[in-house]
Amino acid sequence: MTIAGPDGHWTASAKCGAGGVAPDALFVEGAAQRDARAVCAGCSVRLLCLADALDSRADFGVWGGMTERERRALRRRRPEVESWYDELLGSEPVEQAAGA
Repeated sequence: MTIAGPDGHWTASAKCGAGGVAPDALFVEGAAQRDARAVCAGCSVRLLCLADALDSRADFGVWGGMTERERRALRRRRPEVESWYDELLGSEPVEQAAGA
């Protein structure tokens, strides 16, 4: 299984990018975030997405199954983490980390 799409970036393989989800559906508030998080369930690049959002300090939206509030809380609990990519995926090749 390959994680990167034709352009070489994880976003090309994301479940939310498959055309079945409106882009704005992941940038919602309140109870609608539950539905947005469900989109991430079973996504093959969920951890890559989450690591990217944490490393880039994405302020809005659901990324990798976590809301902005959850990501902020995680960063507060773990301020020593310099690279969430390394923390979540380690030194394994991306294909192994995604469960290929």
